[in-house]
Amino acid sequence: MLEYEKELYEKGITLIAGVDEVGRGPLFGPVVCAAVILPKDFYNEGIKDSKKLTEKKREEMYKIIEENAISIGIGIKDEKVIDEVNIYEATKLAMKEAINNLSVKPEHVLIDAVKLDISIPSTSIIKGDALSESIAAASIIAKVTRDHLIYELDKIYPEYDLKNNKGYGTKKHIEALYKYGPSPKHRKTFSPVSELVKN
Repeated sequence: MLEYEKELYEKGITLIAGVDEVGRGPLFGPVVCAAVILPKDFYNEGIKDSKKLTEKKREEMYKIIEENAISIGIGIKDEKVIDEVNIYEATKLAMKEAINNLSVKPEHVLIDAVKLDISIPSTSIIKGDALSESIAAASIIAKVTRDHLIYELDKIYPEYDLKNNKGYGTKKHIEALYKYGPSPKHRKTFSPVSELVKN
């Protein structure tokens, strides 16, 4: 998990930010990105791709990352931005925002799969959340942050079962969409929401 980081350490680069997003696929709510700078040679085997961890374990790791990280930045783009510019562009905007929200400027950025046009040297890594600890840490921060936001929105829109589906298009969620129609937080350009909006 430290292969990419070690390569940079050998070049004398120590402030490395891992960047990842969560929430590209859901029909509801924002896309959330995190940028995380971990201390040099910091390693915790519990930090891995957030999708491979249980919710309890993610919450645990979130606290450990928060306690140990040199800096954490969050970027959030809501459904309006997603509908306006498309999900891929919204993801890139949220990633840039997360990097800009770091209190310490990184010397190098490791990004999960996406190529960003930024002034800081960066490396885009396919499946980065499974190959780099910095990106995995960012995936955990982004996931827990988004889940907490969704739990709050679930209190406002309980009919869509968001606390269980996190905004993804599960059978129950789709059925609720047809029954109640889309909420203001649904992504109007995502199918089947887009069809329901037209009709």
